[in-house]
Amino acid sequence: MTDAERVAALRRYQVLDTDPDPRFQAITNTAAIALDVPIALVTLVDESRQWFKARHGLDVCETEREISFCTHAIVSTEPFIVEDAASHPVFKNNPLVTGHPFIRFYAGIPLIDKQGAALGTFCIIDAQPRTLKDDELTMLFGFAQFAMTALTAHRQKIEMETDSSLRTGS
Repeated sequence: MTDAERVAALRRYQVLDTDPDPRFQAITNTAAIALDVPIALVTLVDESRQWFKARHGLDVCETEREISFCTHAIVSTEPFIVEDAASHPVFKNNPLVTGHPFIRFYAGIPLIDKQGAALGTFCIIDAQPRTLKDDELTMLFGFAQFAMTALTAHRQKIEMETDSSLRTGS
């Protein structure tokens, strides 16, 4: 799947730049507590940015795609884990590592729809290097599954509303 096809799939969800949603926020808040990290995010990656549908511990709503860790995570179906970004050859000079939020640890699970499009990630971030234990990785997969379920429910709601308005002519 090309990146353009992936972004088109993301756009069909009609979720970019939408209002906060308590379902997504509950996932990030719970993950931050359960995994003992300061930052947990539901990210969606379009052509030029990563946008946060939900965020715990981060004040910004988006960052440029070219500096995002999630851009690297969405190219695979496997977890993308950076245990110490400050010593990682790809990330050590990244402004998100050298400046706020001073990322040292990143773990992201791609949010993949039924057609195989990686819409973004569910990720956790820490300012300290760390290694995930097996049970923590299992929890991370679970939170990613919750996020993908919420995205699917959002898309189904939009489709039902569209179908309903077409039937009623409104």
